[in-house]
Amino acid sequence: MVIAVPNPPSLAEFLRLPCIEESPAWEFINGEAIQKPMPGGKHSRLQLCMAAAINAATSLYEALPELRCTFGGKSIAPDLAVIAKERLPADENGDIISTGVDFAPEWIIEILSPDQSQMKVTRKILHSLRHNGQMGWLVDPHERVVLVYRPDRLPDEMAGDALLPCIAGVSLQLTVEQMFGWLKVRG
Repeated sequence: MVIAVPNPPSLAEFLRLPCIEESPAWEFINGEAIQKPMPGGKHSRLQLCMAAAINAATSLYEALPELRCTFGGKSIAPDLAVIAKERLPADENGDIISTGVDFAPEWIIEILSPDQSQMKVTRKILHSLRHNGQMGWLVDPHERVVLVYRPDRLPDEMAGDALLPCIAGVSLQLTVEQMFGWLKVRG
């Protein structure tokens, strides 16, 4: 179920709303303030394991869950935003700022929840690619498929023992089958 704010605010007004950082996060897309669906067990496990695997595979980038990314007239909170460490904004103490980033991440990963619109999630990935993002993954735990989006080609459908492509500088060697293996609790 998607919850929307009545009388949608402007992007600037949306960013001042106190509720947008509640869990699950709120997003501003096409003039609508919409709360993301609450993630379930599969979503949470994949998000956690993917962030850990990506962060272990690179010193140049950081995979951050639910980071607010505001660019191109929209404010999204991808399941994972993979951003070059040198681009992460810092405050006067050198700490990452709490308001997120004002640019498209190099790579976004979205994990489809059972009640989530694949079209809406795909449109977020495409929006990122149109604003200098390099890659997007749409992970479907039900179908056990990953659609890989890049700005210069049609999407790739990845399944089974296919090795998932990553952006340059991330040396992750992960197949689709291995990724969905993270869902196993026992055995």
